[in-house]
Amino acid sequence: MASLSYASAIKIAAREMRSSRGKFFFVILSVAIGVAALTGVRGFSSSFRGALLTRARSIMAGDLAARMFQQITPEQQKGLDQIAAEGVEITPVTELLSMASSPKTLDPLLVSLKAVDPNKYPFYGKVDLEPADALSAQLREDTVVVADDLLVRLHLKVSDQLTVGSKVFRITSVVTNEPDRLSGNFQAGPRVLISRKGLQDSGLLAPGSHAGQRYLFKVPPPRNGAPISESAVADLKLRLEKLLPEAQVTDYRETNPALTQGLDRATSLLSLMSLVALVLGAIGVAMAMRAHLQQRLDTIAIMKSLGARSGQIIKIYVLQTLLLGVAGGLLGVALGAAVQLAFPILLAKFINVPTEIHLQWRTTLTGLGAGVLTTLLFTLPPLLDIRGVRPILIFRRAVEDNDDPFVTAIVRKITKNYAQIGAGVLILIGLAAIATTLSDSATVGKVFSIGLVIVLAVLLAASAAVLAALRFFLSRTRLQLPSSLRHGLANLYRPGNPSAALLAAVGMGVMQIMTVYLVQQAVVSELHIASAPDLPNVFLIDITTEEIDGVRSLLTAQPGVTIAPELLPVVTSRIIAINGVPASEVKLTNFPRRMLQSINLTWSATPPPGTKLSAGKWWSSESTAPQVAIAKRQADRLGVKVGSNITFAAQDHQIVATVAALTEADGQHAFSRAEFVLPQPVLAGLPVVWYGGVHADPTKVELLQRALYKAYPTVTVINVAAALETVRTVVIQITYVIQFLSAFSIFAGVVILASSIAGTRYRRIREVVVMKTLGATRSRIATVFSIEFAVLGLVAGLVGVGFANLIARVLLHRLDIVYHFQWVWTFAALAGTAGLTVVTGWAASHRILGQKPLEVLREE
Repeated sequence: MASLSYASAIKIAAREMRSSRGKFFFVILSVAIGVAALTGVRGFSSSFRGALLTRARSIMAGDLAARMFQQITPEQQKGLDQIAAEGVEITPVTELLSMASSPKTLDPLLVSLKAVDPNKYPFYGKVDLEPADALSAQLREDTVVVADDLLVRLHLKVSDQLTVGSKVFRITSVVTNEPDRLSGNFQAGPRVLISRKGLQDSGLLAPGSHAGQRYLFKVPPPRNGAPISESAVADLKLRLEKLLPEAQVTDYRETNPALTQGLDRATSLLSLMSLVALVLGAIGVAMAMRAHLQQRLDTIAIMKSLGARSGQIIKIYVLQTLLLGVAGGLLGVALGAAVQLAFPILLAKFINVPTEIHLQWRTTLTGLGAGVLTTLLFTLPPLLDIRGVRPILIFRRAVEDNDDPFVTAIVRKITKNYAQIGAGVLILIGLAAIATTLSDSATVGKVFSIGLVIVLAVLLAASAAVLAALRFFLSRTRLQLPSSLRHGLANLYRPGNPSAALLAAVGMGVMQIMTVYLVQQAVVSELHIASAPDLPNVFLIDITTEEIDGVRSLLTAQPGVTIAPELLPVVTSRIIAINGVPASEVKLTNFPRRMLQSINLTWSATPPPGTKLSAGKWWSSESTAPQVAIAKRQADRLGVKVGSNITFAAQDHQIVATVAALTEADGQHAFSRAEFVLPQPVLAGLPVVWYGGVHADPTKVELLQRALYKAYPTVTVINVAAALETVRTVVIQITYVIQFLSAFSIFAGVVILASSIAGTRYRRIREVVVMKTLGATRSRIATVFSIEFAVLGLVAGLVGVGFANLIARVLLHRLDIVYHFQWVWTFAALAGTAGLTVVTGWAASHRILGQKPLEVLREE
């Protein structure tokens, strides 16, 4: 036979596709749904994540912040100038304590000053003023904006004068919220915002001033209009850490642990869903194409009889597969684009984030490429089988391929055809490349592809074991079982039945879907805890031991307070040595050495609220040994780990404490303000001040402030209700998006699984013909098939759910989330899989029962 041109091969492939539209519908559907899930989930999550990261930036008021307690050197200033010349915007924020007074009363009051450049600050978010106005319009060199409690304490009103340092300013507005309130210092005294020129004129920045300096940085967006990349922020952070070794450099992701964890976990879960969509689509393609090529063996044998070579026939079916992959991919891209546009509308009631939805060409091309590539990869093994088709053996293929046990047949097949090994390697490499592209991590791609192969191998082995067990069971109970049940069970391992492959495919699909559900349930539950509406949103500073009982009673009785107050004892201390090395010689990582002179210690017999262990273990309640639990981030900067020694000095008392545990706090409880926790007996006898945290109705915080000031005028009240409500809102929005996208991914997976099961209908045609010819009634055939479908679904569900729980446990452990076995959902998944298998099988196969044997044989 002459060489086959590509044009002729495409004509033959297209002609066969037109004549078998029903068969190829499942292939195109699987590819389209997989690509739609991939592009829809990935595209929308990318846009939504960009919007959320902008909100996260507003909590810091910039992309990065560098906190310092000393003047920068000329060399450092030169480095900052170079960074600014590259397009990075920089603005300093100076914070210090000072005395302020009213010219009317002259009563001094300790205030927390914050000096900013109103024309630049903040880079993200805005300062809320009352009456509403822009900060740049209200804050000038001779004016200030102040917190409401300053007006209460000094009996002032807007437009009155306030003396700060050596200069008199006019109060122009009341500040109700600052975007970076959570990332700034919690200092005693009401807040006063002043311009940088005003601070200089006040004379407070004399040599030796204890003012803290915080530089805010804004990274310029790319020229193509894309969002600021996280890598650009990370690169600048590394550069600043080298330039400013004494500064605490943080980026916008570190402003609030709850928000950071929510974003990280959402990102991990959304990447997982993208990979799941890919694999589920591949499963549907593999099952449908395998069934199609098995049915075309007669045609292939005839073509070979007429002189066609294996390579020419493979060319036809490769091009056919490519056409199917492109058709399904294009349809999937269109559906994915519709999904991206529909998600904001469907979620409009739940999220209030102005997400810029635009079709992302990279995501679109990635989805299309992944769909075509997976289609080609997963049809490669059955395509290679074409080489082994011989006309003389075509009518014995079913028995020939299934006489041996399943595993033995696989081993025999591989040893006789080493090309299958190469195909398997190509599939592994292709999956790794796609997973790496989707997750942006080579490690994730490698682990995912290898793990997928291992799970598939185990699923195939488990499927073979189940079929062998069924055969053994029937051989012992054949006469005791009803004939319909016996026939239905025997159908699972009959010659020519792809039960093992279908069990593995359905089992893997169930595993992927259930894994997504279990992980998203656990992540959402954790996020709900982080976004609970009763977390402390008002913090108290400088409560004395004599006042603590009275403050507790006042807070408990105050209208609008919804939870018992959290009260934190604090002992002021300093670090004088680490592992025997004096503090002046200790090597620190971006930790201002001056901060070693002001360390807050507290005590607790158990991990405080909102705190969990990341290493080590907590001491017993009876312990009197000098031990300390340290926040992990502080431990990294101090260069200590579990087992290290830290020497604290409080007044004339020294404590050499062993690091017993490293902790991570959610940043939303009072105990987050003290990063060093010791047993109470170790701190006994030392002077204590108390901090407090309480949740109050945001509309009644002003009443709480006034009541506290009247009863305890020296206690400072810090209202962060608005800032924390922003964080809580963002975290809630993340949960809605995770749930919605998970539901969409699960729905897509169910559709693909259903199409995989439905694709087996063509294998049942001849069996129905034979049974009808032998006298079987429709009800008898329906009963046999129903039993087969139900057992198939139950077995696949059992294997898939088992693996899903195992994988979910591992993934949740990596995300630092506690795993809980879901009994109800496990049984629901088993019943649902069985029901789906029966319903889908009959939805695709019911028409077969109405066909006459002669009609089917003529079609064949």
